[in-house]
Amino acid sequence: MLSYLTRWMSRGAVQALEKASIRPHLVKTPRIRNQTLAAAPLPFAGGSPGVRQARALDQERLLQIEWEDGTCSLYPFTWLRDNCQCPLCMLQSAQARSLLFSDLDVHTGMDQVQLIENKVSILWPDQHSSEFEPEWLKKRCFSSEARQALQEELFLNEREYWDSCLKIPTLDFEEVLHNDKAALAWLEALRRIGIVYLRGAPVEQGQVARLSQRIGYLRLTFYGHTWQVQDKPMANNVAYTSGKLSLHTDYPALHHPPGVQFLHCIRQAEQGGESEVVDGFHMAERLRTEDPEAFSILSSLRVDFTDSGADYCDFSVQSKNHIIDVDTEGRVVRININNATRDTVLDMPLHQVQPFYSSLKAFVDLLSRPENVFTYKMEPGDLVTFDNWRLLHGRRSYASHSVQSTRHLEGAYLDWDEVMSRLRILRKTVRCDI
Repeated sequence: MLSYLTRWMSRGAVQALEKASIRPHLVKTPRIRNQTLAAAPLPFAGGSPGVRQARALDQERLLQIEWEDGTCSLYPFTWLRDNCQCPLCMLQSAQARSLLFSDLDVHTGMDQVQLIENKVSILWPDQHSSEFEPEWLKKRCFSSEARQALQEELFLNEREYWDSCLKIPTLDFEEVLHNDKAALAWLEALRRIGIVYLRGAPVEQGQVARLSQRIGYLRLTFYGHTWQVQDKPMANNVAYTSGKLSLHTDYPALHHPPGVQFLHCIRQAEQGGESEVVDGFHMAERLRTEDPEAFSILSSLRVDFTDSGADYCDFSVQSKNHIIDVDTEGRVVRININNATRDTVLDMPLHQVQPFYSSLKAFVDLLSRPENVFTYKMEPGDLVTFDNWRLLHGRRSYASHSVQSTRHLEGAYLDWDEVMSRLRILRKTVRCDI
């Protein structure tokens, strides 16, 4: 099992799992081509890079660094002055720039550059001096390879796609709460795979809040900090019924839906109640290949979503979201789909209505193919964590024959900003990353 983890986790995380005696359970998924950008190697491997020569190219207004390995990097004068690391330009205690942009000469020249103890020292025309560590510069090289590597290090955008063959990565709830290596393995898997199972949580409310403290804090929504998924009279959400829930993402009625969801099983139904999940990023890429026109329509037309009622407080929210969100490079970054809260308002020209419906139907049919859907049933004490921007989740209908046996899950949301913040801190703690 651990040998398979090396396909989607870093070596450091695998070693961390081995040392912590944690055994995530996975099965091999089909070798699916990853559509997102793979991590490129950093321009240097280990140790502090040596600088052979530094010289100013005045006409181009670039600093040229020749490294001891024979490679070169170029840095604009303006960028270097803007990022001076001295105490006058940088608030060291906050690692935040204190140099005002209004005081920055965006056309600055450079009076002198020299190497002092392998550091790059620059004297500017106003006689201000800056000093840069070579490793700091190398990491921020403007080459496409270095930029790609640094972005992957910062955001972990590489994904491992899966289908119905997936067996969810599983860790121990208490280990994750108390062991940094286990917590790092959990969050890396959550980012890469999109879903992680935690077993052994106490069978009582409050565990999603405990788990959130491992990261930072919960996201408050109109349904509260946490919410109870039960069959309720006069339900203010379709999740609070015993009926089937179609595959969806939560809260597209918000312009910024929650990024991560926790669900803790306190009591399972006597019959039914199985959970279903689909890798939305994978399916969006499949749609792009199989039906490019449908992908184009769903990633360009904004759809209206709505949600109203009363819970934590009364609410009436409206949003306009693409069904498939892509970034400036065309990479899928979020799925927004919820049939229950898709509004009757459809703000698009008449001639686009039918193509939109046909495109959405093509996507939903693709999502619903049995070979793409992974089904599992939670048991009391199980806690599932998943990427709400990526995964679509659903639930089969269920039946409970008494109040004491009514299905009960407790849920909570977090944002990816908080999750990624904790992930970066854990990487530094566990692996001494820089």
